[in-house]
Amino acid sequence: MTCIDNDWWKQAVVYQVYPRSFRDSNGDGLGDIRGVTERMDYLHALGIDAIWLSPFYPSPLIDGGYDVADYRNVDPRLGTLDDFDEMVAAAHAAHIKVIVDIVPNHTSTEHTWFKAALAAGPGSPERERYIFRPGRGDAGELPPNGWKSTFGGGAWEAVGDGDWYLHLFAKEQADLNWKHPDVQKDFKHTLRFWSDRGVDGFRVDVAHALAKDLESRPLDAWTDDPEQGVVDGDNPLWDRPEVHDIYRAWRQVFNEYEPPRFAVAEAWVHPDHQWMYASPDELGLVFNFEFSKANWTADSFRLAIEEGLDAAERSGSTTTWVLSNHDLPRHPTRFALPQVPSRVHHQLVNDWLLRDGTTYVEDRALGARRARAALLMELALPGSVYLYQGEELGLFEVADLPWDALEDPQARMTAHGDALKGRDGCRVPLPWRAADPTGAFGFSLPAEHAAPHLPQPAWFADFAADVEEADTHSMLTYYRHALALRARLIAASGSAELTWAPMNGGDAIAYERPLADGRTLTCITNFGIAPVEAPQGELIMASASLEQGALPQDTAAWIAR
Repeated sequence: MTCIDNDWWKQAVVYQVYPRSFRDSNGDGLGDIRGVTERMDYLHALGIDAIWLSPFYPSPLIDGGYDVADYRNVDPRLGTLDDFDEMVAAAHAAHIKVIVDIVPNHTSTEHTWFKAALAAGPGSPERERYIFRPGRGDAGELPPNGWKSTFGGGAWEAVGDGDWYLHLFAKEQADLNWKHPDVQKDFKHTLRFWSDRGVDGFRVDVAHALAKDLESRPLDAWTDDPEQGVVDGDNPLWDRPEVHDIYRAWRQVFNEYEPPRFAVAEAWVHPDHQWMYASPDELGLVFNFEFSKANWTADSFRLAIEEGLDAAERSGSTTTWVLSNHDLPRHPTRFALPQVPSRVHHQLVNDWLLRDGTTYVEDRALGARRARAALLMELALPGSVYLYQGEELGLFEVADLPWDALEDPQARMTAHGDALKGRDGCRVPLPWRAADPTGAFGFSLPAEHAAPHLPQPAWFADFAADVEEADTHSMLTYYRHALALRARLIAASGSAELTWAPMNGGDAIAYERPLADGRTLTCITNFGIAPVEAPQGELIMASASLEQGALPQDTAAWIAR
């Protein structure tokens, strides 16, 4: 384990738990908090430093729990606060830290504040906590402008009295007004509430959207949707400079604790702005999504690594490395589509995998081979690593979910012909046991249970945890071995130094890191067709067998000297 000091999070391996799909302890078809506790030994054996729990709060589940109705409680379907406390205690006993998701951009329309806002009427103080605006037209029958929701459709919803409220996501997710002191005060209360219960850190959802400017120009003057990820201080919705005032205030709350709490921002911003969110007087970390968007080429990954390291240096912190999460198609599937860039969203994955079998079919052997290589390339980098549940099993995207089973609002808001089935393909409940008479692959232990909330495919039997634990060549065994080596040799060095190693031709990248035992590690990854000669030294680990001292295509290796 590498969690050794107050800055443990700067080089930790964090495992994302999507609670509703991790483990169902009571047979209702939904994963729950007790299910996480029951699998703490598994998480400990994997070799992680922390778990990050996606939202487990009371929610109508319009958007997988990211529509929060109560920020300081546990959804009764997932357990109780006592269950949460037991889970935290079990994690800490296993030397595993706990990070929870905070969703500050919007609340559920079932939140008490929003219900009060609807009841109070136009111009009321209750509505000032959200972003209500009068509609256009004689009776307010038209939206304030034509902005679109990121999930599809308009970003404004009428409430029947001439007012409309802003929702950058689903209409059931009403955007908060972060200029209101009640909003600022309440979220500080929430941060303290969970910190007091032993939570070690926070993941901040849509961190770049909290500050908005809807006053400096008429709303109907906007003819285009403001874009995310551009360097534009005049953007009314995304990555505004004022958002950093919010996080500087949060830092004061974090520093009330010993050790201080930290947060990692989900901020889909231009690389030139990432470092601001991660500065020591703000959150501490920001996700480096350039790594997860990189194409499977040496140039693309080298650029993503350089941008991540540059942002970390500017922030005075470290960077994060992530290949998959609950919003992205699983990377073995992305890597199994050689004719499609890895910088791909679910729409493109579904486009290629779901249309009558007439287009490219994923090559799972290729995807698994590249996923193994990507792990070694990722784990040896300086900074923290974020894993998504099931990637240690080598799970692929479940791309053939039936339309009537889908839960993601992206699917509900998009015509079926557009082939956008949303993000449910990476959220299917995990397979724990191959042989299970209930048909749920050990996701729900009781003999009589409800069906899992998303259907599991038959091929999950080959990827079940009990099968892989018994296989010395499985992806699970590979992950455990790589994580153990990282903790003992790389992270234990305490160094953030990285030096690019020269390459004599070929489509490959190599970098060097100091090891805890005084040696130097070379991590080399070959993306190209031609084999690449390995440097001299001791072969610590390789993603595939070397051929006469050379790395074949789609192979990575750690070599010490």
